[in-house]
Amino acid sequence: MSVFASKPQAPIWGGWITGHTLLGAEEFARAGYDYVGFDTQHGYLDDADVAGMLRPLEHVPIATAVRLPNADPAPIGRLLDAGADAVVIAMVESADQAAAAVAATRYPPHGIRSYGPLRASLGSDPAVLQSRASVFAMIETAAALSSVGEICAVDGLTGIYVGPADLAISMGADVAGALNNPEVLDAVVRIHRVASDAGLVTGIHAGNGKGGRAMAEIGYRMITLASEAQSLRRGAAEHLREATSS
Repeated sequence: MSVFASKPQAPIWGGWITGHTLLGAEEFARAGYDYVGFDTQHGYLDDADVAGMLRPLEHVPIATAVRLPNADPAPIGRLLDAGADAVVIAMVESADQAAAAVAATRYPPHGIRSYGPLRASLGSDPAVLQSRASVFAMIETAAALSSVGEICAVDGLTGIYVGPADLAISMGADVAGALNNPEVLDAVVRIHRVASDAGLVTGIHAGNGKGGRAMAEIGYRMITLASEAQSLRRGAAEHLREATSS
């Protein structure tokens, strides 16, 4: 069972991959992160790129999630066939959209996923393949916020994942420092409470370590700290500061 589906009691920490890299995910694993997310919504990746990066991680101790822009069953199925542990479906605003995301991860008669595992290590038992697929619905708009109870009640969801930037925009708040905006923060707390009461894992993009700590204190359990680009920039700046400071 993946770290996502085990209903973690302590926070699990994630990194984020937005572009093709041979090293990024392994370096997050080396640093002690619990999972890495691959972005096919805003990143420079498609499902084929991600499938190629998943294969070398077969024996690396890090779980994998992939964010997709919608619940199109074809790319969801291909990524699960390639070994992704979880899919995160963006811009879910209704229970019907959440149900469609779940259906894309389940074989008939419970869903519409087509059978076709691509890695021998995954085995061939449909029940096992289906049970290892976690699915998260992203709540990141005011419309989704108004339907959060109905979304969280959808059978088969593993969890809810919050996108603070889009949530802030939809609420008329600034993107910069979204999690410090009282109205946005109240919404983030409410989403966590409703999802937790429904027995779901709550996840969120925190943006950095300080934000991650704050989200963990609220009770979020799947917390993405930074992307590979953010981590590289921060590390590079620190090296330069060390080299040039007097």
